[in-house]
Amino acid sequence: MHINFAHSSQSSIGLEWEVALVDAQTGALVPRGQEVMKAVHAILPDRAEGPDTGPTLTGEFLENTVEMVTGVCSTVSEATGQLRELLGEIRDIAEPRGLRVFAAGTHPFSRWQEQSVVAKDRYSTVVDRAQYWGRQMVIYGIHVHVGVDSQAKALPVQDRLLAHYPHLLALSANSPYWNSQDTGYASHRALIFQQLPTAGIPYAFRDWAEYEQYLDDLLVTGVVDDISESRLDVRPVPRFGTIEMRFCDAPSSLRDIGAIAALTQCLVEETSRILDDGGQVEQMRPWLVKENKWRAARYGLDAIIIKDNSLEEPLVTDHLAEIVDRLEPIARDLGCSEELSWVNDIIAEGAGYQRQRSVAGAHGGDLREAALDIVERVREG
Repeated sequence: MHINFAHSSQSSIGLEWEVALVDAQTGALVPRGQEVMKAVHAILPDRAEGPDTGPTLTGEFLENTVEMVTGVCSTVSEATGQLRELLGEIRDIAEPRGLRVFAAGTHPFSRWQEQSVVAKDRYSTVVDRAQYWGRQMVIYGIHVHVGVDSQAKALPVQDRLLAHYPHLLALSANSPYWNSQDTGYASHRALIFQQLPTAGIPYAFRDWAEYEQYLDDLLVTGVVDDISESRLDVRPVPRFGTIEMRFCDAPSSLRDIGAIAALTQCLVEETSRILDDGGQVEQMRPWLVKENKWRAARYGLDAIIIKDNSLEEPLVTDHLAEIVDRLEPIARDLGCSEELSWVNDIIAEGAGYQRQRSVAGAHGGDLREAALDIVERVREG
């Protein structure tokens, strides 16, 4: 099987933000995503699902979900600006109907058992195959696509992002609650999503040919019907010419999205420059990547991570501060210095999971207050 990797401008960027609709008074999930999306499309036809260039509004797996998808952007600020515009269009339709926009990795108290799946064959297949775990996919994320100008760079970039998996996950961690229970995790979503049979940490591919073999095997054996159904945490997207980072929880603010997008974009650009200069990217041992994922999911910004194959173990926030300093010259070149600096703001103020617990604690454990606070964060941006 030969997979063509499309031409893409190096370090161009696109974002996908999954959000849910909730009742304005109770903060509970409501199955009205398709209704709101169709109403937006009716008023603004250019927002209807169409070319992959975006920006667009699309439906998702669940009836309560709407996904905002940007076009191909040159800067993080351009991409977050498109999300802001799309968010405004959703709110203009949703708010007069008594609905609000909710964005986090999971919902604090709405039961997954009561959420309905959109009636599409591809989603029905997921539920039919994955059964109990498939029905639990009441989760929301942010996906960051970054352009790569050569197929030869795709897997080294993937390896580089995997080495920074715990940093990105800790910053985005925003799903401590599940079915009204505190899970003890910063990102419960990370552990839920990996239960799908084609999801989770990518394999340690030696080269592009082995990656092609992997996808061909999935197709021949009927595991997937299309290569897009391989839902790995980081993956090349050949039809776009991008690498997609898809393991972060949905942030509750555009500021947090900007920080995560800038860090991702800068890491991809840094890797590209290393390769252009004749350097190589070290592939982190897979069991270390797996351990780092668990540590970040469990402890968030308090995680002690494994830095690389040397087995040095810094606090993730200490290493993040070093990384931000290292990437600042690249951020200047890419026009995302301000957004990259917001990584330090998240560290100083706390990630989403910490805010959820703080708000709930201040209200005697009332998770309704945590959900409504998330709604306000989305509104404030």
